[in-house]
Amino acid sequence: MSVTETGAAEALPLLVAPDRSPGTDTGASALRWDNEETLDLRLPPEFTALRAALPGQAAPSRDADLLDGLRTWGPTATPAGTFELIPVRPDRDLPLIHGWMNDPQVAEYWELAGTPDLTERHLRAQLDGDGRSVPCLGMLDGTAMSYWEIYRADLDPLARLYRARPHDTGIHLLIGDAAHRGRGLGSALLTAVAELVMEHRRTCTRVVAEPDMRNTPSVIAFRNAGFQCRAEVELPGKRAALMIRDRVRPEPRSTT
Repeated sequence: MSVTETGAAEALPLLVAPDRSPGTDTGASALRWDNEETLDLRLPPEFTALRAALPGQAAPSRDADLLDGLRTWGPTATPAGTFELIPVRPDRDLPLIHGWMNDPQVAEYWELAGTPDLTERHLRAQLDGDGRSVPCLGMLDGTAMSYWEIYRADLDPLARLYRARPHDTGIHLLIGDAAHRGRGLGSALLTAVAELVMEHRRTCTRVVAEPDMRNTPSVIAFRNAGFQCRAEVELPGKRAALMIRDRVRPEPRSTT
């Protein structure tokens, strides 16, 4: 189904997942992923060295706040209600997130169906890292209804596939409760989160995502939230739409 086929979109879930299947080289210029997950967050030494040479781009430390106080961003108003990102606490949130990951529609894209230990390892990889990726619950009017990963795209393996700018910020999203899917919430919440990023991360000029091209509702939701598809990229396990929302939005072209 192409991204222009919108008729079936409301019947499908909004699930924007990270890539996590091993990749293989397809030619001399192909990207080597070496069985690496996006959230493994390892970049080749030559890339790290080049970034470190840029102004203000010293290697991250465990004491750095790489997402500018995400835990303090607070609530924001949306057409659907009051929305807030709350960083995950496994002791409190693991059963809920584990249940979502085992929903067949979610598992198709996230590939994290299984035991609670599998979900917890996925969360701990971020929580025990240096803070470049923060897993969050999305709270709508006080109810947990979505799972988010806000991450530094410029410090992620994704940065190998496009011309990343310092402080580019990435989004992974799933709407966990099936009752909230197919209601147009995705674009409203993506708009809100993109605006939160721009408001609180003044050094960030772009918000980035890479939904699976097969997931038409996700691609449409990003478009409706002001993201533009800049390229199609091959990631482990999926062909993705590289979606980017700029801080300064381009003026629409005149039709006259």
